[in-house]
Amino acid sequence: MIRIAIFGFGTVGRGVAEVLLSKKDELKKILGEFRVVAIADSKSSIYGDFDLREAIEYKIRNGRLPKDDRAADLFDIESFDLLIETTPTNVLNGEPGLGYIREALKRGINVVTSNKGPLVVAFKELKELAEKRGVRLGYEATVGGAMPVIKLVKKDLAGNRVIKILGILNGTCNYILSRMESEKIGYDQAIQEAQQLGIAEADPSYDVDGIDAAAKLVIIANSLLGLNSRLEDVEITGIKEITPEAFEVALEKGFTIRLIAEADEDGKLEVAPRLVKLTNPLAIYGTLNALLVKADLAKEVFVIGRGAGKYETASAIISDVIDIYAR
Repeated sequence: MIRIAIFGFGTVGRGVAEVLLSKKDELKKILGEFRVVAIADSKSSIYGDFDLREAIEYKIRNGRLPKDDRAADLFDIESFDLLIETTPTNVLNGEPGLGYIREALKRGINVVTSNKGPLVVAFKELKELAEKRGVRLGYEATVGGAMPVIKLVKKDLAGNRVIKILGILNGTCNYILSRMESEKIGYDQAIQEAQQLGIAEADPSYDVDGIDAAAKLVIIANSLLGLNSRLEDVEITGIKEITPEAFEVALEKGFTIRLIAEADEDGKLEVAPRLVKLTNPLAIYGTLNALLVKADLAKEVFVIGRGAGKYETASAIISDVIDIYAR
């Protein structure tokens, strides 16, 4: 029996819980018996013998879970084998997720996370801690949502030396730039449209200033290129200064403009708007993400997919769980 705890019960955490319910029979064939024995959000929790569907409905109805115990308390209250950590990202110090992941690994508990913050702040420490304790740390969901990146390179491209990775790692920016290109509108109008559609946050700076893409790039570089980089090592330029006139000039010459994240084996780390040929596979539209991997044997491998979303992110989390426990 795999005993699961979920820390963070917002959109992603509930999405994971819903998938565990909806695909229960299929997952049992792969994983064996499993049960969610503890859930915590920022202010409340539920643990022990409870119905997962009722816990989801209770949270939606009341905005919280039934008990007042905090996530950190559950390590000593309930015993579990796997922590699914989906608390909000904090790229400054990684908390509270960093503390939860660190404690779980120290106790010999496997961890799967969608939280970029802890891995941006302490990637090397957490990987070494997992290895020392003989447990696994899954983080596919931190970089590409449903788009496979980490396992694609580590497993399907095993034996390759990765030379360079570049791609589009933020769907909000890609949507804004796509609309500016296709509708000939300015940045302000495009961002307002994105906010109305729920694609951009009320404060979109984390996305449009390039911080989100840079955080993902740090994780990719450390994981796949063997670097030991931090967010401050990335040269970051956002998209706020892009104008409709810039698109006009670019399109006349057969190019568009996209926010490109790039890392290479020499330690280059950059997120910036770049000219991209309209025939380039990275000239994608809408909220999609894409990544081009350049390797010594496979040469160029291109992957595209949805970089965010409730079930899209849950897809990557469940993939990591299966990777750890598949019989």
